Amino acid sequence: PGDTDRYQWLQVDLGTRKQVTFIATQGRYSSSDWTTQYRLLYSDTGKNWRPYRQDGDIWVSAFSGNSNSESVVRHDLQHAIITRYVRIIPLEWSEEGRIGLRVEVYGCSYWADVINFEGQGVISYRFKMKKMKILKDVISLKFKTTASNGVLLHGEGQQGDYISLELKRSKLLLMINLGSNQYGSILGHTSVTSGSLLDDDHWHSVIIERYRRNVNFTLDRHTQHFRTNGEFDHLDLDYEVGHSFIVYCLSGYSFCFLPYQGRENFVGCMEGITYNGDNITNLVKRKKIDTSSFRNLTFSCSETHSFPLFFNATSFLRLPGLSDSDTLSVSLSFRTWNPSGLLLYTALADGVVEVGLTEGKVTVYINVTQKKNMRSGLNDGQWHNVYLHALENCAMLTIDGDEASTVRTVIPIQIRTGGYFLRTNTPPAQRSFQGCMQLIHVDDQLADLVAVEQGNMGTFENVSLDMCAIIDRCVPNHCEHRGRCSQTWDSFSCSCNGTGYTGATCHTSVYEQSCEEYKHLGKTSGTYWIDPDGSGPVGPFKVNCNMTEDKVWTTVRNNLSPQTSVTGSDLEGKFCADSCCYFAEGSPLTWWVGRANERHFYCADSCCCCFAEGSPFTWWVGRANERHFYWGGSGPGIQKCACGIERNCTDPKYYCNCDADQTRWREDAGLLVYKDHLPVSQVVVGDTNRAGSEAKLTVGPLRCQGDGNYWNAASFNTPGSYLHFPTFQGETSADISFYFKTSSSYGVFLENLGNADFIRLELKAATVVSFSFDVGNGLVELSVRSSTPLNDDQWHRVVAERNVKEAVLQLDGHYKEVRPAPPQGHTRLELYSQLYVGASGGQRGFLGCIRALKMNGVTLDLEERAKVTPGVKPGCSGHCTSYGQHCRNGGQCMEKYNGYSCDCTLTAYDGPFCTEDVGGYFESGTLVRYDFLPERGLPAIRDVKSLSPLLPTEGNLTQEELVFSFSTSNAPSILVYISSRTQDYLAVVLRHNGTLQIRYSLGGLREPFTIDLDQRNMANGQPHHINISRQERNVRLQVIIMRTFNLVKTIFLGKVFETGQIDPVLIEKYNTPGFVGCLSRVNFNNIAPLKAALRSGIVAPVTTQGILVESNCGASPLTISPMAAANDPWHMDSGTPMEPFIHTVSWDSILVVLRLVPS
Repeated sequence: PGDTDRYQWLQVDLGTRKQVTFIATQGRYSSSDWTTQYRLLYSDTGKNWRPYRQDGDIWVSAFSGNSNSESVVRHDLQHAIITRYVRIIPLEWSEEGRIGLRVEVYGCSYWADVINFEGQGVISYRFKMKKMKILKDVISLKFKTTASNGVLLHGEGQQGDYISLELKRSKLLLMINLGSNQYGSILGHTSVTSGSLLDDDHWHSVIIERYRRNVNFTLDRHTQHFRTNGEFDHLDLDYEVGHSFIVYCLSGYSFCFLPYQGRENFVGCMEGITYNGDNITNLVKRKKIDTSSFRNLTFSCSETHSFPLFFNATSFLRLPGLSDSDTLSVSLSFRTWNPSGLLLYTALADGVVEVGLTEGKVTVYINVTQKKNMRSGLNDGQWHNVYLHALENCAMLTIDGDEASTVRTVIPIQIRTGGYFLRTNTPPAQRSFQGCMQLIHVDDQLADLVAVEQGNMGTFENVSLDMCAIIDRCVPNHCEHRGRCSQTWDSFSCSCNGTGYTGATCHTSVYEQSCEEYKHLGKTSGTYWIDPDGSGPVGPFKVNCNMTEDKVWTTVRNNLSPQTSVTGSDLEGKFCADSCCYFAEGSPLTWWVGRANERHFYCADSCCCCFAEGSPFTWWVGRANERHFYWGGSGPGIQKCACGIERNCTDPKYYCNCDADQTRWREDAGLLVYKDHLPVSQVVVGDTNRAGSEAKLTVGPLRCQGDGNYWNAASFNTPGSYLHFPTFQGETSADISFYFKTSSSYGVFLENLGNADFIRLELKAATVVSFSFDVGNGLVELSVRSSTPLNDDQWHRVVAERNVKEAVLQLDGHYKEVRPAPPQGHTRLELYSQLYVGASGGQRGFLGCIRALKMNGVTLDLEERAKVTPGVKPGCSGHCTSYGQHCRNGGQCMEKYNGYSCDCTLTAYDGPFCTEDVGGYFESGTLVRYDFLPERGLPAIRDVKSLSPLLPTEGNLTQEELVFSFSTSNAPSILVYISSRTQDYLAVVLRHNGTLQIRYSLGGLREPFTIDLDQRNMANGQPHHINISRQERNVRLQVIIMRTFNLVKTIFLGKVFETGQIDPVLIEKYNTPGFVGCLSRVNFNNIAPLKAALRSGIVAPVTTQGILVESNCGASPLTISPMAAANDPWHMDSGTPMEPFIHTVSWDSILVVLRLVPS
């Protein structure tokens, strides 16, 4: 071209509409002129151009061109376009020359019958049969329109079934109803919305595929999968209903159908209309379908006369108007997403006029006087019309032709217009408009924008003429999990409130995936929300987590009441209990049950499970909607109840108690434990429509144990070892999480490659984890650095996420980097190779363990793949190195193949982490006696199978430690008494005034040494924690005694009951009536006498006298992440008004440390 600027274009007319598949360009022959970047536009009519967007990406609409004049650069269109005209607009060109371009367009022929709908005509398609029960539908069509509302298709039947497709506010709404049940409790209406800005006068393709209740709804290559509501599978449509009601209509009369009275008819064009293989468009053309309602049936699209303009942030347009007029009259239509922007600006003789958007409302400024129209929400992407009419001392503003919205104001100004709507050197107060305008009228005359384009009138800058390139960044909705999308011109944002997910696109679940994970976060038993597939499509649901055992049990309850009465059935003699569904939907339960190690399901049926000639009357439906005829206590394929297996049914002729058909109630109950069939979603009870026949049904909770995914691990033993999996599918949204531990300072965790795209996670240095990828915009790398080495053979957690908004890398929940996605560029990650875990081609392999590898919510089965892969072993040892600190209060960490457990045998605590108090309530006269074994008794005890591997024997002690907690309101009493075969003893007592006294007698002292704590009354019903310890040569309390506690024999709790020589003071003052209150956490030199008394599974020389009731004494169990010491009433270092009592001297002594902690 003669000019080299961005207003030049090259246009190709293909003669008729063609299907274009790729385009190739060259520079000008033997020159320095070529185009390095260009935009591709296309149109059916040579007007209203549409930009082509690569890979369906709303951010990309430019193609890379040539770097010289001779080479050919070809671009295959990822989706073919149907068009007659192609226009190429150069964006960048050779720095050495000017714009130069040779182009070839490739494709094939295209033909389709087109029907023009003017808003009155109806195409009625009648079925061949009077009534149709349709199991499968396939409907396809293409349409284009400038109207934002209109019914495209509707069909219905007498039973209330219907299918309807209509435009509503420029979006496509599909409504289906396959029918509701007779009680009306299950409604069949289902509606789904797709697309946006569909009134753009461009072709849009629609495909509806239904099989039973499963529907695929595709609009312009974007498919939504959904399942209809209700319980029926067939669409019941009638051939004809009455005389004036058409069964199946395309652009039907709105009065034609009762549900659609008042709806607008479709105005525009359709082509390629097919229904279950019938080409309706072709049938119309061959006059095989009645079209008498059309005034003028045409098979071509009528052209629209709109001439849209597209404005960006730097655009402006100047148009001429009447000079020296005393009236100002301007109207235009606009559409935008921005809440603010300048629509119109002009200078008057003594002031200015501005019309713009402010917070979604149209605002007029005249001579600094402001008047706002109260209608808001005009930045919704829809077309809106603004009309401003100003006279001397009067102005009027009307929105969308609504007279009720007209704003009038009296203003003392004179109107004198100039020759143009000028943009002066003084910028207007409002920001530039970004969006589209059309139908611009100046002084009641339609502006000739073709003349503007040709340069014959007005001026413009950076305005795209005859096109509206506005896009809806919220369609398709990149906000996942029902996140709400909002947008401006430049970007979109997601509101995740109430979804259970978080992140820039609501991708990441805020809940853990199982009770097992909650347990290892330090949580205790209770009710929790879990999200079994994390970021996957299955939503979170509420469960009960039981963490009191080594195994973690998860329970989900259903909403079917126990003993539900079944007194009737349908015509086939069956009662269907659909309501035995769980508070979680079936699909999440199926997902969750699949990962459990063990599962139980209770089902009781007090009914007739009769078999009629071998066919069962009663069954239940499990996973995959399969029927099962076995019951609790039996197994798959057996068709028996538990009594049939055990051969003890009420009537030996039958295999279930209920089949005896007696007048007395009988029951068949048991656990369903076959994992692949659970959960139960429906129970069908038959033979209850007979007179006097009744049944009662109970479906219990579903219980699953463990989480096979949490500990799923593999060990990589050589640098070249790796596991391979199918290609990772994470085009627009991807998350990866896993645990690793290693002693190496580098290694690739995983990698997946495409032609140019890739994604990789690796350990780049001893303290650095890297997340890198390329989606076509160049390498992006995120790195996080740990303050401590990562090659410490401890477990570390990596979480990486990449979506269209940002990329995130997080390490151990502390170190994090966030990288926003570029505003322009590719967003789809296209991978083709296998996913490699542990190494990749040419990269340094990973040495160590990887565990719980999840990608987009799916856990990869590392263990199963490792079983058949050289250099990789399933599982990983050494869990205690990372998790051993979770075993509290002296509990020992025990390695397991798929995790670890805490051994609490030598502690006074219980529970999975040895944090649960073991305590008991003592009534008057209750005592616990624990005897140390004599040396000669040890061989006999060794033959006993015991949970206590080390039983204490009599001996001499040079050090001891006694720890316990108590609460009581009674005094005096003996709390703990430890005797010996000599006169040595240790006693802890409460005196009459409630103060504590420690009595120590070692080495034959004439009088025991006593420590009195007179500071406070401890018989106050509050919990107190005691710790008494003695070290042979740690001199803290001056008492000249022996160094040993000789021949320790017995520990008494609550009261002393022993023959022999005993300190008379103890018996006379403190032993009667005995301790009344609560003792817990009792531990003497790793001996837990109270725990041994309360746990029947522990074999120990312990006896109990009186009534002892287990209790935690009001103490809360500790957690892995305990409460702050200052707030913990049992914490040893809790800051309290009473400091620990420590008495110190300088030679051989007892070390007595007594810490009193009030609640």
